Amino acid sequence: MDRRHLNDLLWFLAVAEERSFTRAAAKLGVSQSAISHTIRRLEGRLGVRLFNRTTRSVALTELGERLWQSLGPRMEQIDADIAALMDYRDRPQGRVRITLSDHAMRAYVWPKLRPVVEQYPDIQLELSVDNGFRNIVEDGFDAGIRLGESLEDDMIAVRVSPDWRLVVVATPEFWAQNPPPEHPRDLMRLDCINHRQETSGGLYAWEFSKGGEDLRVRVNGRLTFNISEPMIDAILCGFGVGFVPQDLVQTYITDGRLVQVLDDWTPTFSGYFVYYPSRQQTLPAFRVVIDALRYRASG
Repeated sequence: MDRRHLNDLLWFLAVAEERSFTRAAAKLGVSQSAISHTIRRLEGRLGVRLFNRTTRSVALTELGERLWQSLGPRMEQIDADIAALMDYRDRPQGRVRITLSDHAMRAYVWPKLRPVVEQYPDIQLELSVDNGFRNIVEDGFDAGIRLGESLEDDMIAVRVSPDWRLVVVATPEFWAQNPPPEHPRDLMRLDCINHRQETSGGLYAWEFSKGGEDLRVRVNGRLTFNISEPMIDAILCGFGVGFVPQDLVQTYITDGRLVQVLDDWTPTFSGYFVYYPSRQQTLPAFRVVIDALRYRASG
């Protein structure tokens, strides 16, 4: 049957349930003549009689009864499914998938979303750590989190973190055995811990800037990682010099386990933003997550 005729079936169900054209018309908010015409048209299209009519009563024929028994439960299920969808619209629940870097996850995202998990038991979070760039639409993500400088122009973006920077650090024992660098190029003579970029597959060239001079230094060393946590552990173990997010190692710098060098050469990077393709992302669960992630400057 042509889907354009589904409305005829709905009117049939109304008459079958009410056993009255008058009551069915009132229930649907249409005229009795309109509903009578629709039922006759449906019977003509199906080639069977669905109702036996008298001036006093309306009764289903055998075939009409079969159609009603078949359609009724299905329409009830459709009504239940629509009610469930409306519930999704009104109540925070369902899955929210986000792709993000390990640094964003550890420093800014999980600390903000942990209370969401506790407060909203019906929200399901999927956080996929990936330091490369993903097409969030093609890969089925609701949103991504990346540096502001990496965002595409057609994305909606909400700031998640303040601006931050990478710092050059090593243990006091390492610096006791290796003279600290006075210039970024001095790092090339030291055992440094490299970071492999997932998108390009190449090693990250450490970025520095001072007095209008920008440098990218390619360092050498025995160890290479693609995420921050084992890199920081290797630095703390004294295996070399690292170039890591300051917010992840500030505690170690403060308590003296790591010593920072070349402080005046390390530039600030734009903060992280959560981005998504459309303002139509209006489901309550998504709104709750975005609001929790939103950066709010203190003071």
